Amino acid sequence: MAAVAVALVVAAGACSKSPTSSSSASSSSLSTSAASAGPSDAVTPAAPSVSVAPSGSVSPAASAASAAAAPAATGACGRTKSAKPVTKVTQVKLSAKVVGYGGEGDTEKLPMAIAARPDGGSWLAWLGTGGKVYLGKLGCDDKLVGTPTSFEGIDLQDVQADKTGGVLLLTRKGSCGDTPLCGGESSPCNTMHMIRFDTSGKLVWQRQVTNLSSSRTGYDDGARFIWWYQHHGRLASDGKTFAAYFGVAITVKNGSCVDIHEGDRMQVVSASGALVSGHRDAFEVGCSHAWTSRVVWDPRTSHYVTVCATDNDCRIARPNPYRTVAAGTCDGTLFGGDLVLAKSKGYWTAWSQGGKARLAHFTTGKADTSITTSASTGHPHLAAYGTGRMLLTWQSGSSIAAQVYDSGTGKATGAKFTIAAKDHDYTALKSYADGSIAYPAAGSSTSAITIARVLPMS
Repeated sequence: MAAVAVALVVAAGACSKSPTSSSSASSSSLSTSAASAGPSDAVTPAAPSVSVAPSGSVSPAASAASAAAAPAATGACGRTKSAKPVTKVTQVKLSAKVVGYGGEGDTEKLPMAIAARPDGGSWLAWLGTGGKVYLGKLGCDDKLVGTPTSFEGIDLQDVQADKTGGVLLLTRKGSCGDTPLCGGESSPCNTMHMIRFDTSGKLVWQRQVTNLSSSRTGYDDGARFIWWYQHHGRLASDGKTFAAYFGVAITVKNGSCVDIHEGDRMQVVSASGALVSGHRDAFEVGCSHAWTSRVVWDPRTSHYVTVCATDNDCRIARPNPYRTVAAGTCDGTLFGGDLVLAKSKGYWTAWSQGGKARLAHFTTGKADTSITTSASTGHPHLAAYGTGRMLLTWQSGSSIAAQVYDSGTGKATGAKFTIAAKDHDYTALKSYADGSIAYPAAGSSTSAITIARVLPMS
């Protein structure tokens, strides 16, 4: 807490106003510039040519050439690889209605999330309109298989999959208690939970990763809870443990009352659902004030790696302790996109300032490569795209614009293309083992979700 004490010496009233204008404002003020970005038309692969013998039958040589030229199927789902990105959009009919996009702010509810299963299918999670988070299994065709399950939850954060099921990160109602605030308002006082489910989508265990209990409410000194402000989070896994990184409220005693501050929190949970005490990558509080908490597991270093956007010097930073990745400015438009592994060493993070998307490559701290992209957006998304590539996406009118980049050099490759789905500022792209990427988006009604998939490249 010593590292963040200076940044957080504000009363609850002041804390609830200043950070909101910093990050939430970028959601609305940049919508016009994002819509004006004009990507090129979607690229479709050329059909392979086949030489035909005079008799009308295909010659052996032509058959061999055709086989060599035909797009290759890959992975358990047999998705076709192509020389250029190809998109596939599927409407999923839901068993329960999903909440709308709302204002797409960092304090708004997240409607939906997707996770890649090892068998090539997906887990689709969505926030219902009646206080439940729903979970459905998608087949290789990105359509529902079986009957979705549901869990108590007032907000959805993320979903992660493995061969025995997966984990949901969601928010539940909590209690603030009756300790007086020194000023302002901070309610509600909610809790963040990991929900472990099996391959049928049924509950295995659940673990709170905030720290409220029957003896500690939100307004007790030392409480870590979820409030209305900056609470979104993400999941990662090393195959044995699960990490949750999210925005958190911090309660600090101030005489006979308490102040509520805001930062972020990273907790690691074991395969059996127990908090991993003293995990080297976990922390009580990292950045403050903080938003866009991002986490990735790096098998090369055996570490969970985290980055945040923070108004502590207004930067994209590594937390606990602070290390600047990319320097920004305090103009209310700083946004942290996503975090992916670089081709050989280090990481790429997408971020934006002033309606312009950037890519930064770093290993431990300060970026050694910084690229200002052609994307005019306040909310870029980034995901690994097969081997040696990554995909940057952003809102372009009612669709999504996309560009492939080399994950070694950071250079753009090929032409921009369009994905026929509606972007959301805080929804994540997810990478699949077969080299494809999926993105869950608003459907044709509140009873549907669109799955936009970018098929693998050869």
